[in-house]
Amino acid sequence: MEETTPLAPPQMVQGDPRTLTLLDLNARFLPHEQFRQLVANIQRDGCLTSTPLVWNDGDSGRLIVLSGNHRTLAAIEAGLEEIWWMQIDQPLPRQRQIALQLSHNAIAGQDDPAILKELYEELESVEWRQYTGLDDKTLDLLENVDVASLGEANLDFASVQLMFLPDELERAEAAFDAARATGAADQRWVAGLEQYEPVLDAMETSRAAYKIGNSATALGVILAVFERHLAELAEGWFDAASGEAHRGGTAPLETVFGVREVPVETAAAIRAAVDRLVREGSVPENEPWRALDVLAAREH
Repeated sequence: MEETTPLAPPQMVQGDPRTLTLLDLNARFLPHEQFRQLVANIQRDGCLTSTPLVWNDGDSGRLIVLSGNHRTLAAIEAGLEEIWWMQIDQPLPRQRQIALQLSHNAIAGQDDPAILKELYEELESVEWRQYTGLDDKTLDLLENVDVASLGEANLDFASVQLMFLPDELERAEAAFDAARATGAADQRWVAGLEQYEPVLDAMETSRAAYKIGNSATALGVILAVFERHLAELAEGWFDAASGEAHRGGTAPLETVFGVREVPVETAAAIRAAVDRLVREGSVPENEPWRALDVLAAREH
C-alpha cells in the first residue's frame, strides 16, 4: 500500500446543494422507496441531519460529492436552499478519491438485532417508525430476535477466514453441523479468546504431523480426527457411570453409534425391523425412532 499524507481536517461549509457535483460512478444505490423516504424525512426535518463529504477540485473548480450523493440529491428534491457539508480543499489523487468513496460506503458497521428491536419497539408512533426507513426484511429479522444479544463492540475477538477445496468442503460442513448439533442447550455461551490459541496450536500440530502448508487442509486433518471420535461427544449428554442422560433435549444419533453412516444392508434390515414394529403398534408411526426404546427395553 503506497504511503499517503494525512488529510487536513475538513472545514464545515454551508451552501446551495445545487452547486455540488455528484459522482458519475457511484457504487452505492438506493431503492426508489428508500429514496422517497429520505426525501420525506429531509422535508420533515428542514435540514440534513448527516453531512456529505465534498472535495474541492482546484483544477476544475468543481465541488465533488465523494460521500452523501443520495442525501445531496434528496436535499435538492426536498427544496432545501442550503445545506452543510464537510469540505476537503487539499489535492487528492484519483486513487485516494476512490478509496474515500468506497470506504464511506463499506465501513458502515452493523446493527445489533436485539438492541435494534428494543429501540424500534420504543417508537409508539407509526410516523416515527416509518421515518426510521427500516424495511420488511429488517423487521422480519427483528421478529425472530428472542434472546439477549451480546454486541461485538463489547467483546475482544478475532476473525478467522477458512477456505476449503471442493472435495474437502462437504466433509468440513458435516463436521461443523455435528459440532453445532451437540451444542443444543437452554443457554448460549461465547467462547473465550483464550480458546483461540489452542485452535491455532492444534492446526500447527496437524500441519507438522502431516507436513501440510495449507491451513484449511490442516483443519481438515483435525476434522478427520474429530470424525473418528464422534462417540466421545456422548459425554455432552450421557453419564457412563449411571447409564442415564444428565440433561434434557435431544442428542445426535452419531454420538450414540460413533458413525454417521452404516452399510446399506444394515440400514435396510433396521428399516424393515422398524416398519414391522410400527405395523404391530409397538412404535408410533410418526416416531419411528422409538424402536430404539423397544430394543433397549428388551435388553433390560
